[in-house]
Amino acid sequence: MHIVNILTIAVALAMDAFAVSIAAGVSLKTVSFRQTFRLSWHFGLFQALMPIIGWSAGYMVRSYIEQYDNWIAFGLLAFVGGHMIKEALHPDRENRKKKDPTKGLTLIMLSIAVSIDALAVGLSLAMINVTIFLPAFIIGVVAIVFTVLGLHLSKLVNRFPHLSMYAEVIGGIALLIIGVNILREHGALPFL
Repeated sequence: MHIVNILTIAVALAMDAFAVSIAAGVSLKTVSFRQTFRLSWHFGLFQALMPIIGWSAGYMVRSYIEQYDNWIAFGLLAFVGGHMIKEALHPDRENRKKKDPTKGLTLIMLSIAVSIDALAVGLSLAMINVTIFLPAFIIGVVAIVFTVLGLHLSKLVNRFPHLSMYAEVIGGIALLIIGVNILREHGALPFL
């Protein structure tokens, strides 16, 4: 497979990570080096591992995964996005401790949600007999770069504190839209 094709796939797969990282950065208000490292490392790692898993699974599980991967991604994104909206609209939001999306179960859920499409890419690459390790590495590195860019782009939004509640709501809505778009792309919502 030509390097331009691999980079195109990697950038397309990294768009979800980019959007989610902006939403996470808005939620965090200030983004530390540790948070940047954790989120970008996990997004990159999951984006690199999912095509390898999909490629390894090959034809055996393709029909099972294709039926549900979009719903899994949607469910994870809807859960995290809904939680962001709820937190932003809570009347006591300024006095409550924010949950860090770069830690714990939230980090794992987001990592799976943004990388589940990479699983299908791995399955596709297996079907056309492409060796997976170079594409997986490039996909992971591009995801890391886009995640770092998204987190730091969110700093611009956070410079305006009076917009932070709206930005968090928009971030949560963006996650929901990404989830719905995944369903639409997979034909699960024929009316869209």
